Amino acid sequence: MAGFLSDLVQYRKLVLMILVLGIGGTHLSGFQMSVINYTSPYIQQFINQTWLERYGSVLQQETLTFLWSCVVSVYCVGGMLGCLCSGYLAAKYGKKKSLLFNDVVLIIATLLTGFSRRAKSFEMILTGRFLEGIGAGIHMNAHVQYAGEISPKKLRGFVNVTSSVFLALGKAVARILGLRDLLGTEDMWNVLLSFSGLVALIQLLFLPFFPESPAYLLLQKGDKAGCLKAMKQLWGEGNYHTEFDDMMKEKAVTKGTKIMNVLEVLKERSVFPQLSTMLLILLSLQLCGLSAITFYTSEIFRTASVQESIIPYVSLGVSISEIISIIFCSSIIDRFGRRLLLWGGYLLMALILVLLEMSLLLSDQFLWMRYCSVILIFLFIIAYGIGPAGAVISVTTEIFTLSTRSSAFVIGGIVIWLGLTFTGMLFPFAVMLLGPFCFLIFIAVLVISAILIYLFLPETKGKSISEITEEFKTCQFKKKRHQTVEKNSTEEKTFCTRL
Repeated sequence: MAGFLSDLVQYRKLVLMILVLGIGGTHLSGFQMSVINYTSPYIQQFINQTWLERYGSVLQQETLTFLWSCVVSVYCVGGMLGCLCSGYLAAKYGKKKSLLFNDVVLIIATLLTGFSRRAKSFEMILTGRFLEGIGAGIHMNAHVQYAGEISPKKLRGFVNVTSSVFLALGKAVARILGLRDLLGTEDMWNVLLSFSGLVALIQLLFLPFFPESPAYLLLQKGDKAGCLKAMKQLWGEGNYHTEFDDMMKEKAVTKGTKIMNVLEVLKERSVFPQLSTMLLILLSLQLCGLSAITFYTSEIFRTASVQESIIPYVSLGVSISEIISIIFCSSIIDRFGRRLLLWGGYLLMALILVLLEMSLLLSDQFLWMRYCSVILIFLFIIAYGIGPAGAVISVTTEIFTLSTRSSAFVIGGIVIWLGLTFTGMLFPFAVMLLGPFCFLIFIAVLVISAILIYLFLPETKGKSISEITEEFKTCQFKKKRHQTVEKNSTEEKTFCTRL
């Protein structure tokens, strides 16, 4: 306890920077993804009323559904565009300036959505959502990279997980403010949509007081004095030769190598193992069953005889469970490592889904099974938070050098945004066709992902970027050597046959 308090005092400026980064980073992504559900009926009603006042006729249901789907999907389109821009902005101007520019974009976006009701223009909502998507694509990548680069080695896992904490916090804040007792009403829905602008303004005001990441200053700008100054400003007085030496080793390895763009990273064979690892864990996170649990939560609560008025508060309890479990993950990730939390978390989630599948199928025969389903939903979210939710971000941040990280995050971000788009489009049809049996798909994905991670992912805990890169190279060398031995063995057998 004494050690924790002393670290808290020493790294107090780092903690403050984590808070400033988080509220204008992944917190906004979680909020924007969730808040649209609570404003859905009011926005659709607003679109219908606006159309009626303009053209004197009520919108057909098909046209209204199309316009509403545009409001939802234009956010993902903006997210992919912002993700493509994030690599260039982070490499050219650094993460700090990228986030400050992004805050201005988000403030403009929320002014559009906030005043759309007064202007009687649903087009302003479409434009605002598109700009919010661009902002999300930029700040998700910049925040995660920035957090990974400002942390000392011993706290790297903890700091990386904070981006997942703020993502879950954003979802919870949206659920709280979206309650009918607060801003989830017909009169206040536009104010609810504008909350993102207030948070972006807070980051815009306070982030200039914090330094750019030490890694960026040294490796990209060649500013040794600025790097050491940033370390002392964030980490307090101390001996940071180990971290500085690790960055100098990385600089020596990448000497003369500029920040690589997306095409160069895709063509660079030495980065293939890291890219394959990142795509595996990102796709497994997309298909782990979290979307299915979210979809079924309200229905399961209803079948368990939970009162309709209480369901939003129980759902809020699910979000709070996610936050608490991810915070717990941040406290154990530097002790147990990333690899164990990933494959162990996936296997635990698969087991819980098997039990949930059984409880859903048997709920008509045994009424008490319905209450088991509610408990299993909470357990699934807790397993997700303790394991993959935090470990995935740590791994994706730690396995790339500074020269490839920005572009690798662009590739990963595109995968995430495409996954969100296709999951939103296809998942309702999967539920329609398979019902609760759709969980079988996620169980298979979780088990296969756990096996692949156990077999091929090296542990990154407590290692420098250069050490992790060497581990990937060693694995690649062993694979090539094994293939060469097999080839020579085959040639020898062929030669013997000819004799």
